[in-house]
Amino acid sequence: PDRSGRSDRVRCHGFRGSLYPVPAAQPARVPHAPASGQPAALRGLAGLRLPGGRNPGRKRPNRGRRHPGSPARHDGTPVLNNTVLTIFISQSGETADTLAALKLAKEKGSVTLAICNVIGSSISREADNVLYTHCGPEIGVASTKAFTGQLTALYLLVMDFAIKKETISSEKLSYLIKQLWNIPIKVTECLKQSEQILKIAKIFHQKKQFIYLARNINYPIALEGALKLKEISYIYAEGYPAGEMKHGPIALIDETMPVMVIATKSKVYEKVLSNIEEAKARGAKIIAIANIDNKDIIEKSDYQIFVPEVEEIFSPLINVIPLQIFAYYVSTMRGCDVDQPRNLAKSVTVE
Repeated sequence: PDRSGRSDRVRCHGFRGSLYPVPAAQPARVPHAPASGQPAALRGLAGLRLPGGRNPGRKRPNRGRRHPGSPARHDGTPVLNNTVLTIFISQSGETADTLAALKLAKEKGSVTLAICNVIGSSISREADNVLYTHCGPEIGVASTKAFTGQLTALYLLVMDFAIKKETISSEKLSYLIKQLWNIPIKVTECLKQSEQILKIAKIFHQKKQFIYLARNINYPIALEGALKLKEISYIYAEGYPAGEMKHGPIALIDETMPVMVIATKSKVYEKVLSNIEEAKARGAKIIAIANIDNKDIIEKSDYQIFVPEVEEIFSPLINVIPLQIFAYYVSTMRGCDVDQPRNLAKSVTVE
């Protein structure tokens, strides 16, 4: 509920817990859409009110910031009060630093929302509101379904906020929901690329280091792909925003450095192609994640993994799939334990 009565400002903070994706084993199935045209999870958010209430005349979008959970109590960065909605993301619901940040937010009067997979977990009990991802039990330390489930939950949350704040039309909302409902079909198409990904993994599984590049909303997916490779194959990998490549990382690129580039169609596609040319000119082997029937990328890159084209806003859900599968194949070829990587625990229960 709105505790302040103010309608001039809404801030959102997101505290990230442990997100551990790994390759999906089964093709995704498309559930039946509810008769109302809205996913049941989105309808379930009807009881969650934004701090400050509706503000139809507002032209400027609400401000949101992401903070890691671990330093939240100590660095004084977050502005936490009763005008702020604070969102906590944790697969297990037991992540110690995220739980500590949640308690701090509540002490400051912030409205809290948990995005969580485990029903009845500590974080889900502590938060004012909970959006469960219902991804099912996790077996391995690293997981794919938790990451994509959390990402989907955030899409639903944003769409719900947008319609409540009247920043998009009902027609636009219906269109986005329809596109989101089609994502499982697109994911199934991605899984058909497993054989091609396996071939590429055989070529690169003995490399010592990797760079992952992407721009705009796919930059976090580059980070996720690099994280997966580090976690389960023990190869040093770093994700960078492609636009920052010439501000340092380009010094690392030579003929021994493979570069994984997310190059699906977007408003910054041409700039990504320019980054590919820069890396290739320095001898790097380029592995490109690109849309099906993209002829340009075949000429500019050494290896290609093709994915179906979707709305740019939903491209992270698709582009992360081949990166997860690639990490899985590399890990198994190196003889690593995919389900129980060394030094990692399922729930980080100490700060």
